[in-house]
Amino acid sequence: MTALDRIVADVRARLARRMTEVGMAELLARAEARGPLDPAAAVDALRGDGGVRVIAEVKRVSPALGSLAPIADPGALAAWYAEGGAAAISVLTEPDHFGGSLVDLATVRSRVSVPVLRKDFIVHRYQVAEAAAHGADLILLIVAALAQEDLVELLAEAAGHGLAALVEAHSADEVARAVDAGAQVVGVNNRDLATLRVDPGTFERLAGAIPAGVVRVAESGIRGPDDVRAAAAAGADAVLVGSVLVTSGTPAAAVAELVSAGRTGVRDGH
Repeated sequence: MTALDRIVADVRARLARRMTEVGMAELLARAEARGPLDPAAAVDALRGDGGVRVIAEVKRVSPALGSLAPIADPGALAAWYAEGGAAAISVLTEPDHFGGSLVDLATVRSRVSVPVLRKDFIVHRYQVAEAAAHGADLILLIVAALAQEDLVELLAEAAGHGLAALVEAHSADEVARAVDAGAQVVGVNNRDLATLRVDPGTFERLAGAIPAGVVRVAESGIRGPDDVRAAAAAGADAVLVGSVLVTSGTPAAAVAELVSAGRTGVRDGH
C-alpha cells in the first residue's frame, strides 16, 4: 500500500463517520447562506499575468517532514500571508496526517479576502459541500486518488457550488486526464504521493502538456526565490508553498520575497 493509499483509506473511514454526524442538507444550507460565488474570479486570481502568483499554505504537519509548526491561530497566519501578497491561501483540512481541520478553513475564511483553497483528499461530493459550507473558494482534486468518472463528477459538483478546482497531477497521463476532465487549473506536484519523494524537475517536464489558457501551478519543493524563478521559467502561473513559509518565522516577509521573485522572473523574460 502506498502513502497515498493509506491516507485515502483513512479519509474514507473518517468521512463515513462524519456523514452520520452532519447531514448533507445542513451543509447545503450553510453553503447557500454564503450567497453566490464566482469560480472564474478564483481562477483569475491565480493567473500569472504580471508575475507568478503565490498560494501560501497553512500546514502544521507534513507526512514527509513530520511536525512543522503548531499554528495556534491559522487565521492570523493567513492574514500575514495576505499582507505579504499571497494570491490565495491553501488550508490543509486533513487531521490524521496533516494536523488540519475544517475549523481551520472557516477561521482562515473569516480573516482574509483572497480566495481560499480546501486542500484535502476529496473523494466524495459530501466533501465538496463541506468545503463550500466552511468558506472555501477552491478545492483540491488529486487525479491519482480518483477514477476518471469520479474526477469529472467532482468537478461538476464543485461548479454547482460555485467553487473552482485545482486538479493535481504528477505524470503525463495524469495531466492528460485532468485536461480531458475539463480542469481550468492544473497543478503539477513535484512530490510523488506514492513515495513522498520530491523531484523538482517534474513541473518543468510536464508543464508543456497543459494547454494555453489553463492555469499552471507548480507544487512542492518550492524552497525560496530561486525555485520561484525556475517555476516561472518553466511556465508556471502560480506556485503553492507550504513548509518553508510556516517555518520561516516571518511569514509576511517570506511570502513577499517569493512574490517579488515571481515578478522578477516574468520581467526577465521567463
